Amino acid sequence: MSADPNLSLPWPRGRALPASFFDRDARLLARELLGKVIRHRHGEQWLSARIIETEAYYLSEKGSHASLGYTHKRRALFMEGGHIYMYYARGGDSLNFSAQGPGNAVLIKSAYPWQDAHSGADALMQMQENNPDAQGRLRSRETLCAGQTLLCKALGLKVPEWDARAFDEQRLFVEDLGERPQHVVQCARLGIPHGRDEQLPYRFVDAAFARHCTRNPLRRGQQAGQDYYLLTPTDDHR
Repeated sequence: MSADPNLSLPWPRGRALPASFFDRDARLLARELLGKVIRHRHGEQWLSARIIETEAYYLSEKGSHASLGYTHKRRALFMEGGHIYMYYARGGDSLNFSAQGPGNAVLIKSAYPWQDAHSGADALMQMQENNPDAQGRLRSRETLCAGQTLLCKALGLKVPEWDARAFDEQRLFVEDLGERPQHVVQCARLGIPHGRDEQLPYRFVDAAFARHCTRNPLRRGQQAGQDYYLLTPTDDHR
């Protein structure tokens, strides 16, 4: 990113996150990204979504791509904090940001459509057209970005265009609009194969949006202190 992001933002008084924001421990970054808004320019429109679910990954644990070793495809994981790592998962694109330390990163697991003066009703309609359901129907706001590949499809983010790149305030950035979760759910990540550190509690969810994320960690049958931890803004990450 540029030294002063506000000089190059597409509108006055924008609050794009600087590269230094991402230069922190992956779990802390995963938690601090909740409430931030991803902005992607799609044609003449800005498509936007508030981050509601993230997962942290480390070089040192078996659940991460980086643990498999450095390759050209995984190079973004070994770049400085604030670089974009994208890959294909389940037939779709997935979005990650590199964190502090080689091989550490945060996966943007799901989000919720964001509307304001820069991303209005037309932008939401474009996101719905980008990401119809299996029958070709428009998805609801609640389900539009409820998963890592759904999020990328709705925002029009593609692996070939963004993998191993830095943010570009004229095309793609993350903005701080002052939204802060009152409570954060911390629990185990999803989809990690058995024996690859699947038990690590490196998943973070904005509790107010829990029913709109990939899988609701507060669903019936889940127990606090056993299946998840409910954190307040003053709690340290575990």
